Amino acid sequence: MRLFLLLLLLFSISLGAQEDFLAKQYFADGDFEKALVFYEKLAEKNPRRTDYQQGLISCYQQLQRYNDAEEFLLKQLKQRNPHPSLFIELGYNYTLQEMPDKANEYYTQALQIIEQNPNYGYALGYQFQKYSLLDKAVLAYTKAMELNPALDYSFQLARLYGEQGNIDKMYRSYLDLIGNGKTSKSNILRNIDDFITEDPENYNNTLLKQILLEKAQKTPEIVWNELLSWLFVQQEQYSSAFRQEKAIYKRMDGSTTVRLENLAQTALDEEETEIAREIFNYIVKETGDEVTRLEANLNLLDIELLESTKSDYPSIQKKYEELIDTYGYRTQTLQLQVAYAKFLTFKKDSPELAIKLLKNSLELPLNDRGTAYLKLTLGDILVYDRKFNEALIYFSQIQKKLKNDVLGQNARYKVAETSFYKGDFDWALTQLKVLRGSTSQLIANDAMQLSLLISDNSLEDSTQTALKKYARADFLAYQNKTEEAIEGLEDILQNHKGEKIEDEALLKQAQLFEAQKKYESAEFNYKKIIEFYGNGILADDAHFALGELYRKTFDKPEKAKGHYEKIIYNYQDSYYFPQARKNFRILRGDAIN
Repeated sequence: MRLFLLLLLLFSISLGAQEDFLAKQYFADGDFEKALVFYEKLAEKNPRRTDYQQGLISCYQQLQRYNDAEEFLLKQLKQRNPHPSLFIELGYNYTLQEMPDKANEYYTQALQIIEQNPNYGYALGYQFQKYSLLDKAVLAYTKAMELNPALDYSFQLARLYGEQGNIDKMYRSYLDLIGNGKTSKSNILRNIDDFITEDPENYNNTLLKQILLEKAQKTPEIVWNELLSWLFVQQEQYSSAFRQEKAIYKRMDGSTTVRLENLAQTALDEEETEIAREIFNYIVKETGDEVTRLEANLNLLDIELLESTKSDYPSIQKKYEELIDTYGYRTQTLQLQVAYAKFLTFKKDSPELAIKLLKNSLELPLNDRGTAYLKLTLGDILVYDRKFNEALIYFSQIQKKLKNDVLGQNARYKVAETSFYKGDFDWALTQLKVLRGSTSQLIANDAMQLSLLISDNSLEDSTQTALKKYARADFLAYQNKTEEAIEGLEDILQNHKGEKIEDEALLKQAQLFEAQKKYESAEFNYKKIIEFYGNGILADDAHFALGELYRKTFDKPEKAKGHYEKIIYNYQDSYYFPQARKNFRILRGDAIN
């Protein structure tokens, strides 16, 4: 008998869960007739479940059965201790029928409940807000707080002020919350961010700056400097942000340079090299931590290399050697050894010196990640020096040692890439198939692109002639032999017209043209991809590249918007989709999260 009752109980629970799921699913699908059937059952079986009641009412209203909704609500209000939100539901039912006087009668009754029990303030304020009855939501929250000072709906009120368009009051409310320690700065920034644009002259931006400066004068706390710095970064005013960060650093007695480092990196990412250089120089001068100073010096050399020619290399090499004299070959300075090895290889074309340097570094007492870090760079340099098999050994060692780590996945990709350069396309494909499920989106995307390049161009050409030419050109590009790589790709474009590899050759050549600052040639190639391979897998790459060219180089924002828009509407699964959407909205003048 007990077993029978237990089975009956389990069956009824399962049935209830199924009805709940179907009601919500049908409602979400817009099939309100079917949803209504289940919500009627659920509301009858669970008379105290307000979510089922609201689901039932919403079904009636969607079906314009306002009388049924009214009848149900009046019946519920006659029950013992009905939830006061039902007054709002009934009022809204009249609003839908354009009966404002009747609606306000019930909204007023809901607000009167707060006078009897202020604890209902949140539920009723939320319900008013749900139906965009913002003034009444504000009244509900403020009345409850007046009657019971222990209640605090300041955060909800701040959001409401924003929805009402009262930006000044919203900012002040949010900033008061920070000043009183009632919420985190990051929580507030997520909400304020909706109202800020990149334009420093935008009203919302200037208003926030004014309020923050007022607060900084009245109560000189670090948080106001931090928020001003954040605002300047949103506006891409990195010099102004730097002034705030210096003030923060000094007031914190130079305890950490992390904020300064982050600002410098942001400026560098946005190609604001002068201010990035200024910040890194400041860090070198001010920090007492030798590793931080080393990192800043290496960043300064990276900036110098961005703007250098071959004639500058001897002086840059001297700076690397001075850093090595200062910091030495130690476990704590691996980043210096790697940076110098890359400079010797990819700038000075002296891979043998770099290989010797890194093999000596591997003799240091290192943990697994330190060893992998060195071996990855050593493998890259061995590939540059055409010592493919030795490079594969190092990559394979990392892959086996750190199998589930991003470093291990990166090493596996390098095995595939090296095999591709060698012309061992089958082994490259084997590695790439595993990587398409990588936890790193960038590695997974690169793996998919290379995998498709190999497979697509092996089917129609069993000799893989064009693919071998492409692999050779790609390797020349890796060796920084840009002109030779461009010529190799041109050979493909002239002698393999109409073959699948043509769009790949156009894209790679365009990227190399950009590296040479031959922007018109790059633009021509990208346009050809769109014109002749608009349905191919590289169309989104071409649209995004053109968008970036028009936005950053040619200063043609309208043309840039057009290409970002293509990605937004036609390539939602593209790797570039999030950035294209963000760039499009910035160009359109939207506030960006």
